[in-house]
Amino acid sequence: MALWKGMKKDPDKITSMSSLSPKRNQQVHKPPAEGTVEMLFTTLGWFIFASARQGDMTTGPAFQELERQYSPNGEKLDVYMPTNGPSQGRGPSEEKGGLCNPISFPLSRASSVPISPIAPPLDGPVHAYSAIQYGFPIVIYIHGGYWQFLSKEESGFMAVPLVQRGVAVAAVGYDIAPKGNMDLIVSQVRSSIVSIVQKYSHTSGVYLCGHSAGAHLAAMVLCTDWSQYSITPQIKGAFLVSGIYDLLPILSTYVNEPLKMTEDVALRNSPGQLVPQLKRSSSACHIVVAVAQNDSPEFRCQSENFFKDLESMGLTVTFADVPDTDHFNVIERFVDEDYQLTQLLLKIMEKN
Repeated sequence: MALWKGMKKDPDKITSMSSLSPKRNQQVHKPPAEGTVEMLFTTLGWFIFASARQGDMTTGPAFQELERQYSPNGEKLDVYMPTNGPSQGRGPSEEKGGLCNPISFPLSRASSVPISPIAPPLDGPVHAYSAIQYGFPIVIYIHGGYWQFLSKEESGFMAVPLVQRGVAVAAVGYDIAPKGNMDLIVSQVRSSIVSIVQKYSHTSGVYLCGHSAGAHLAAMVLCTDWSQYSITPQIKGAFLVSGIYDLLPILSTYVNEPLKMTEDVALRNSPGQLVPQLKRSSSACHIVVAVAQNDSPEFRCQSENFFKDLESMGLTVTFADVPDTDHFNVIERFVDEDYQLTQLLLKIMEKN
């Protein structure tokens, strides 16, 4: 784990994703090696635009429409990626609230990423961003990318406004597919949550935030039977942003090609199927199910149905339909303190 503290002035580097991503009618090439900024742009574009896949899965208009619904369109988006720091969106190195070098700590391994007690470089399954103080709340962010792209290194963006308010922000990593399968990924994220809570037991509260596939993983954390672990994290809040809570619809889509989920795997890893366990494990958690106004109907349906399932169980749950946002900037705007979801997160923290 790495903790960030202090201030550092560093300008943003802004790049347009549309100039770097392949279009839908172009051949999609295998992404370069993980760990490069170029990899992020290429794989993110591949995940958004890929359609010329090989195989016999494409069977007709209904299937093609399902794939389109689960392929967020990023052609009009600008992705802000500082080349010198971990970020999705404007990162913690920017001028307003930038952070300097990390302090690293050993952390029990939850993924195959090497762990080192010294910094730099950044390593281990978790990065954390904050000044170190007793009794601070901690937000644990779980990245998206359809369980097969991105990493914790691109997940420092929401540290900017939160660190200024005395909140720690941890970014959790996991072995993305095809190296990691769904069962392994869920297990790794749960283990990372346990490690964070054990390391920082003096925090005033733990809050989860996940986007897209990360929202699915955050929801799976809420569904955990903690009797199988050495500790029961007291998770006070969870922000599930544009998530997928029923995995069955994506089994026949390109999303499942590297994951290779069977129906049984999809069912046991679908939070929508685990709401009774979620109530037993996370009844004290204030859950926010957020969705972008311009998300696809399938993504919106996933969020709406999951919200209704939680509400029907008597859980404390809020539905946030975020105006003037799409599947990507609905999470990127967490970099701004006055953003609707940032303000809601801070408000929930104040109540707790």
